[in-house]
Amino acid sequence: MLQKLGLFIFLAAFMLFVGTLGMNNYTLTNEILEKNFKEDALLDAKIELASMVDQNYSNSYTFTAELSEGINQLNKVYNAQQAWDKKIYEDTILTIVKSSANGYLVDNKGIMFLLTFGLAIFGALLFIIPEAQKPAGIKNNGIYFNPAMTRKWLGIGIGTFLILFYIALYFKPQYIANWTMLVDPVSKLINGGEASRWFMYGFLYTISVLVMGIRYIIKYRHSKYQIFRTLSIMFFQTCIAFILPEIMSNLNLPSADLKNMWPLDYSFFFNYRIDKLLASGAFGIFLLVWGIVLFVVGVPVMVYFFGKRWYCSWVCGCGGLAETLGDPFRQLSNKSLKAWKIERYLIYGVLAFAIIMTIGVLYTYFTGSYNLLGFIPTESLKSSYGFLIGSIFSGVVGTGFYPLMGNRVWCRFGCPLAAYLGIIQRFKSKFRITTNGGQCISCGNCSTHCEMGIDVRAYAQKGQDIVRSSCVGCGVCSAVCPRGVLNLENAETGTRVMIAPDVLLGNLMEK
Repeated sequence: MLQKLGLFIFLAAFMLFVGTLGMNNYTLTNEILEKNFKEDALLDAKIELASMVDQNYSNSYTFTAELSEGINQLNKVYNAQQAWDKKIYEDTILTIVKSSANGYLVDNKGIMFLLTFGLAIFGALLFIIPEAQKPAGIKNNGIYFNPAMTRKWLGIGIGTFLILFYIALYFKPQYIANWTMLVDPVSKLINGGEASRWFMYGFLYTISVLVMGIRYIIKYRHSKYQIFRTLSIMFFQTCIAFILPEIMSNLNLPSADLKNMWPLDYSFFFNYRIDKLLASGAFGIFLLVWGIVLFVVGVPVMVYFFGKRWYCSWVCGCGGLAETLGDPFRQLSNKSLKAWKIERYLIYGVLAFAIIMTIGVLYTYFTGSYNLLGFIPTESLKSSYGFLIGSIFSGVVGTGFYPLMGNRVWCRFGCPLAAYLGIIQRFKSKFRITTNGGQCISCGNCSTHCEMGIDVRAYAQKGQDIVRSSCVGCGVCSAVCPRGVLNLENAETGTRVMIAPDVLLGNLMEK
């Protein structure tokens, strides 16, 4: 009964959240234009948008579409003139939409925040907490009969919403301006200003990790490893990735996610990032050195001792969202050999793309030339990587496809940092998952719950250690094994069992 009530409250809050997109009225004024356009572009904007000024719009879509069309016309002129400094980008359009809004939502942001996010969190917790009354561990839990977890109507609906959300977030944020207004009270509390689209996204991201992290801890409460790992994910996302950068920005310091690094943070070596850090004095130089040392020294050392799990399953925000919000969909990862081949081509291809793009960016920064080797346009490399990998792959596909392809689509097929970590793990790391093949009953729990598409059962049946570059060491295969066949261990690299014995006799492995 409590769970049904929680589900009802959550759905009601979600429907109100969606409904807030149509709550406001909009009036564009000359004062708003003067605040958001540079002086050399202001006259153009007043001429192009003259028909909209002082007009009242009751429909947010109509207002935003007309405003966007007018600004697009201006940008076409600026592109033709190569007047790049006059161009108006999506964040400016978002600010104009927010500034033009008036109505109940604008006047009651705090109340609407509680009625949407507050009730959604409360309803989700009411739905999740009663799960603690069920026995710990993974039983025959019917995941393949759930319409949300088996690529059926509910899962497709959830995936469609996530995909549309990410498309709007990255490419058309002005259409979700009202959602950013909802978190203005939180933004003002943390950094003193109104929320941007990225603050709103960071807030949603963090709340998802925290709430679904509670669910994850309840589900795997029989495993201390899973409890501590999830608490680590929740801490790093909340404190290091979300709150700390906002505090740094509020102190007029360069804001940075201290756990993020190149090549996952592909813009780390972009000229504006380097110039900003160097201009910020000692602290900016510290951040630059920290970021370089982290991937040059920190990664090899930590992976040698602990495998890629230290980052992918304990620290990374992408992995944190996948482990918590994406946990209900982990069984959807494709375990076929064909998928494994595609995975290797894609992830190492993205890593190579990131390396070439970064070389081009640094070449331009130090030489001033925009053509690497005389014929590779570095700006095109940079923009192509940002669009194809930074937005489409890691954002739209990486999270939107949770209900369609499993929760680690980005980590498995696209993350260049995961590829870098995986190469070291495969060839020079003490980490492995040991198997006691004589105890395996071939239940398939391990393979079912492996989010990285590894057929764990095949290794367990052969008594082979699992040493795969894709393994993120989440440990769920061990947590769901009813016989204790699988164990996460650190040992000397030479002790790995890489070749399966011919015969398995009980606990003994003999040839």
